[in-house]
Amino acid sequence: MCNQGKQLEETMPAMQKYANIHEAVKCEDIKEVEEMVKCGANINEISIKNKFTPLHSACNAGALECVHWLLWQGADPTMCTPQGWTPVHIAAIRGHDFCLQALVNNNVSLNTRDNRGSTALHMAAAHGNSFCLNTLMRGGADVNAVDKNGWTAMHAAAFHGRLGCVQTLFKWQGRIDDTDNYGNTPAHLAAMEGHLLCIKFLLSCKSNPRDIFGARNDHGEIPKDLAEQFYKDDVVKYIETIEKEKDGPENMENLSFPAHVAASKGDVEYLRKLIENGVININERDDKGCTPAHKAAGQGHSNILKWLIEMGADLSIKNDLGDMAKDLAERFAHLSCVKLLTSACPVNEEELGIEEIRQSPVVEGAYLQKQAKSRAKQKMINLEHDLEIAKKNYIQLGGVLIDEKKKLEQLREKDQHIDELDAQLEYERLRREKLEAQLDQYQQEMAYLSSKLAQHSAAAMESSEWVSAPSKQSSAHMRTLKKGHSTEGTFIKRSFVAAKKKPLKASTA
Repeated sequence: MCNQGKQLEETMPAMQKYANIHEAVKCEDIKEVEEMVKCGANINEISIKNKFTPLHSACNAGALECVHWLLWQGADPTMCTPQGWTPVHIAAIRGHDFCLQALVNNNVSLNTRDNRGSTALHMAAAHGNSFCLNTLMRGGADVNAVDKNGWTAMHAAAFHGRLGCVQTLFKWQGRIDDTDNYGNTPAHLAAMEGHLLCIKFLLSCKSNPRDIFGARNDHGEIPKDLAEQFYKDDVVKYIETIEKEKDGPENMENLSFPAHVAASKGDVEYLRKLIENGVININERDDKGCTPAHKAAGQGHSNILKWLIEMGADLSIKNDLGDMAKDLAERFAHLSCVKLLTSACPVNEEELGIEEIRQSPVVEGAYLQKQAKSRAKQKMINLEHDLEIAKKNYIQLGGVLIDEKKKLEQLREKDQHIDELDAQLEYERLRREKLEAQLDQYQQEMAYLSSKLAQHSAAAMESSEWVSAPSKQSSAHMRTLKKGHSTEGTFIKRSFVAAKKKPLKASTA
């Protein structure tokens, strides 16, 4: 009986362990998911409760390995829930940045709209997932897309008080002057909900504060009017203070906490002078409980943080809101600061607890990472083996692989190039032979001309000797005559006088 029970368990499908494929995906049990699909489960099965597909469920649970496997097996990433949400919307809502990256790598559309016209960017901004905003922006999401209410992602972030998202969107050229269908700017929405930090940041984005707080909506209301209407006293007081001050609202803070201002602006030299000269303490808190490390982490100045760490700053101090410097860096998506602070103060599992570690975006999935890597590696090896077998079968059936085609084309190109070089070499050889023949002909002509020149020079020498001998004899004879000597007689000099002509007489008969 026991053996029969074991055999029955082995032969029964994997459906017994989980009620459906969605349950297996939620538990990140990739092996059971594979078995269910092999046993006939639909990879795009819609759940009864949420109308999710398995890919929706994987993005909702942050099951990265399941997302990879489902996309590899051809799961449809464009299917929507009754609200119009795609898996991209779900990942953005839940803040699962790694799942979003997987979807982006598979060329999934990031600008799909739900029933209210909201994109995944609106969802990430509304839920404060600034890491997801960066991923969506790098993937090509439209930062200024509007929903049916005329809201951009900046409006959604300001309305929900997501300061980190407001800052991230502004860095990605998100506009703070856009108005919705009722003429409200992000500042109107932030004042309406009493989000003072967002109000301060929006103020710092403009050189003139009145450009922000003087804007009126379609009802003629400015942000201060909305804050008074909804009893947001701290926002009202802050706006009134700005209206009274001429030099800006931050001057009093600058005088009270110069080190915090230097850390916020990234002025490491001024901060070093203040701390080294003992003007302020390296862990000094401002009126909100923040240290210079909090200011540097919030603004993303990694050089300031590096120097503070070297000087022994306490990075475990929390401000009045319960945030450490690392929390601010994570919220504002300053990845270099997060990495620096994580290495400087590693996570203590005993203090945080297992659940908090799993929820931390920095160490998310750390417990299952090794197993997932080993399974992915084994899957890759199996696929490579199957691919090799498929290639051999294809070749055996007479097919030609793409790599083989490329190799053949390269060989043809090389052969053609070799033929061209051979033809060029033959041409150069014939040209060389022709030049050598011309050179031999010119050498023969030079030899012939040299022999002729030698004959002419010899004849000229003989003629010159024959002419010079008589000339020597005549010159010697002339010299003797001049001296008056003669061997045959005496030389008599005579003078000849021309006879005068006589007139002719007439002849007589």
